[in-house]
Order: sequence, then C-alpha cells, then structure tokens
Amino acid sequence: MSLTLYFLRHGQTTCSRENLFCGVIDPELTPDGLAMAQAFAVAYKAIPWTAIFSSPMRRTIATVKPLCEATSLQPELRDGLKEINYGKWEGNTVATVSQEFHDDYLRWSADPAWYPPTEGEPAVAIATRALQVIEEIKERFNDGNVLIVAHKATIRITLCALLGIDVGRFRYRLGCPVGSVSIVEFGAHGPLLKALADRTHLSEELRSLPGT
Repeated sequence: MSLTLYFLRHGQTTCSRENLFCGVIDPELTPDGLAMAQAFAVAYKAIPWTAIFSSPMRRTIATVKPLCEATSLQPELRDGLKEINYGKWEGNTVATVSQEFHDDYLRWSADPAWYPPTEGEPAVAIATRALQVIEEIKERFNDGNVLIVAHKATIRITLCALLGIDVGRFRYRLGCPVGSVSIVEFGAHGPLLKALADRTHLSEELRSLPGT
C-alpha cells in the first residue's frame, strides 16, 4: 500500500472565468462551477477515501461539498492550503496590474518564488505553508487516498516543491485549470506524479468553458 494524494482545484468562479487575480477575495462558485463539483463527486465517490483536507475558502468548500455528502466524510480545513495572497492585485486583470504595478509585475513574472505581488506573498511562502499540511498528512497516514482541495497557484507550487521543480517556475511548468485533478503517489523513491490536471470527469461542455 502507498499514500496517494489527489489535488483538486475548485470549480469555476467569476474571477477564474474573467482571469482576474483572486487569492484572499472569496467569490462563490458559478453555476458551472457547481456543476464541476457535482461531476467530481459522481466520478470519484467510489474511491475509498481516507481523509479530505481543504482550504477554508468558500470556493473550495463548495467544490468538495457534493463528495462529502456522498461519502459522509467532512473536510479538515487548513489555512496552509489557501491561495496565494495577491495583495493590491486582488480582483484586477493582468493588463491592469501590468500597467499600475509595472515594475512589481515584471519582477514577479520573472521569479515569483522570491518576488511577491505588491504587498502579497512570494511562492516560497506558499510552498512552506502548504508543505506543512503535506507533512501532517504523511505523519498521520502511511497509506490510503487523501483528497486535497485547493487553488491554482497553491497546487502548482506544491507540486513543484514535491517534484523537485523550481517553485519560481510554477506558472510556466504546470497547468491547473478549474475542476482539474492531479495525483501524486508516495512510494519507496518519493513522490511520483501519476496524473496532472486531469478533467476527464467533466463533460465536454464544462471542459470547453473559457477562463482558467
């Protein structure tokens, strides 16, 4: 037996649909986002889940709610799984941020590991707090299937940290669209990526929606 982590990104929100910076602001899921959550529950409810860990944001809790109702499990909420804090960029488009915070945006784009959004968090800070949750899971569970419900940047940064990829490259190495699942199995040689950003559980219509 081995420990397997399933990283689920929350369903669509208005911010993801419009490609806005969205970290500490907390929009609800759109109707399409709720449909993504339901589709995940239908496809994954038969897995023998050991535990569920989730960011405490409304969009993540709403995403995992259908699975919790189907399995009678309750999510353990961890602040370490929250999305990156985008500071003064929250709720803005890339074009607006690039214009109003031009130098900060260029530095962040070049190396988000160490250069944060204006008054926000660098990727190394997200890696530190998210990996603390991963270590807690590994200490508590030697094997089984654990679901982690989180966010686009947080999942990509965590995967980079686990797989030995420079976290400063998280935006350019790994995809993580809304409603996607990435799977990491811990074996004798460490973490092994089994699936990345899989969305086969979603209908073609949901997969084709605009936005990230």
